Formats: sequence, structure tokens, C-alpha cells
Amino acid sequence: MKVGIVNVTGYSGMELARLLYRHPEVELTSVTGRSAAGQKLGDSLPHLDDIDLTITEELTEAVDFVFSALPQVASAQAVAPLVRQGLKVVDISADFRLKDPENYKAWYKADHPAPELLAEAVYGLTEWYREAIACCRLVANPGCFPTSALLALGPAVRAGLITEDIIIDSKSGVSGAGRGLGLMYHYAEANENLAAYGLEGHRHLPEMTQEFAAYHPPFKPRITFVPHLVPMTRGILSTCYANLIDGKLAPGKAGEAQLMELYQEHYRNEPFVRVVSKPPQTKHTLSNNYCLVHPVVDQRTNRLVVVSVLDNLVKGAAGQAIQNMNLMAGFPETLGIDALAAYP
Repeated sequence: MKVGIVNVTGYSGMELARLLYRHPEVELTSVTGRSAAGQKLGDSLPHLDDIDLTITEELTEAVDFVFSALPQVASAQAVAPLVRQGLKVVDISADFRLKDPENYKAWYKADHPAPELLAEAVYGLTEWYREAIACCRLVANPGCFPTSALLALGPAVRAGLITEDIIIDSKSGVSGAGRGLGLMYHYAEANENLAAYGLEGHRHLPEMTQEFAAYHPPFKPRITFVPHLVPMTRGILSTCYANLIDGKLAPGKAGEAQLMELYQEHYRNEPFVRVVSKPPQTKHTLSNNYCLVHPVVDQRTNRLVVVSVLDNLVKGAAGQAIQNMNLMAGFPETLGIDALAAYP
């Protein structure tokens, strides 16, 4: 299958190229990047030197499938004509995640460039929407923070274990901000530092709210979400808190075992989600497509605490995008993205 990447020079785009190079059913035939147009891919990105392609301003070859790794607004502008031409597309930006164009405008401060495609786009959390993804032509790849939070709390929401008040505390590596320049991402600012941001409302918050509500329709979540920047390149660790509904779990150790069994059963057949017995660390998912989840009960407060980790550039972006492409193309879901973590 011939594949193109729009904006290969961003972190998600270059990670797509790295992973697709080893995919046995894919031929990467066209990559774009306006700032580097005309350069050989290996000259612009030396770690991709084995991929013999020239970066162009627009897709130049006939392709069967496209990934867009452009920023929001620009991505929808590029994706819409491709979808109308009949191509299958995975959009890694936020442009097709929110179903309500007014909600999109409120959070992204722009009118949606292709609102007629919002109803058609399938939210690309593979574990929740596998069947719909397999038969669609446009996937809205989830944000990295929502992927970690939704997979962490999804089983508890679906089982009716928790109240609607949720707190999500997430720590992310600097690559989550992309390659654009910003003062807080400079080495002297980020190194040996820890900073909260987005307290006035992060753009991933409405995405989480929308999807928790859709996953279990009676559930109307009230979410406090606070992301933090940590001085590392990759990785997200989310610690999620919610009050347990009285009587849903047995008291004491029996309830803890019941919770672990519920999570293990929920994810038993999921190839890229692992329910682990000890708190996971970001290095446990470095460069791979896994999300590790660890649920516990705080017995003193009757509160659910779930820790989840993933690589923000793989399961949080490029890897999940390829997972979705595999489904859309009829390939085995794990094809080309089943590597273990690079530890330490």
C-alpha cells in the first residue's frame, strides 16, 4: 500500500516515517514539509537517511493512504480535499476530534475548515472504536493526554464504579509540545524544572469530556485536568483520581482484587494495553505502542487511583495512527508496531 505523510518534519511525522519504514505492507512514497521542501529526507532528518525520498511542499505521488501531522486548522484544510477524493486519512491533529463545531471554535479560536466531515470522522481510540475505524475513511487520532486518561479510567466508567468528579494529573515530556519554539521549552528553562500549565483549561479537556460521556452515556463527567511539563524528551504519566460509589466494590483487599480482575478482564484481548501489578514508569513504554495501566483503591478515602503511562509520540500519536491504519486497510492490527520498549 502506498502511503504519504503530510508534514514529515514534525515530531509525529518523523515518528510515522520511522515506524512505517519497517511496516511490511507499506511503501512510503511521498512526504511533505514546507520549511524543508526540496531537501532529501535524510539531509533534513539524518536518522531517516535510509528512506530515499525528497521532501516536497505537496504530495507528489499517487497514494492509497495519507497521514496528516499538520497543526490544527491547517490539517483540516489539507485533509478535507483528500477525503473528498476518496482517500483514507488518519489526522493526527485535533481538527476532527470534537464533534461540535462551536465547541471546536471555543477551544481552538477558529472556525472549523470542514465542519461537514465532523460527523463522519471516527475518534481513533482503537480500543473503544475498533469496528467503526475498520470501515471508515477518516480517523481523528486522539490526543496524547486523552489516550492516557481514557484508557486509565474507561473500565471504571463503563462498569459504573465511580462518580462523575474526576481529577487527571498528567506529566509529559517536552516533545509533546512539538518542534515549535517557546520559552518554557528552552533547555535552561525546562531542565531541572517541573511546571504546571493549562490551568485555565487545556485543549484536551473537552476531548476527554466528550469521549467519557460517549463511552457510557449516563455518565456526565466533571473533569479537572492539569498537565505538567517535565524535563524529559518522551513519555506521559497520568495519575487519575475518582471517588468510588459505595457498595460497588467489596471492602478491603477483596475489593482491590475485584478491581484488578475487572481491569484485566476489560483489557484481556487488547494487544497494546497492559494491566500491571506495580506502578509503571514512562521508560516502560519508551518508543513502543503500549499503554500500561495500574489501578488501585485508596482505602482511607474510598477513592480509585489509576496510573497510566505511554510514549506520547507512539501510542499518543504515530503508533496509534498506524494501529488505526492497519484496521482501515484490513491488516493485522499489530503489524509493524509490536516492538517492546527500549529500556532503560
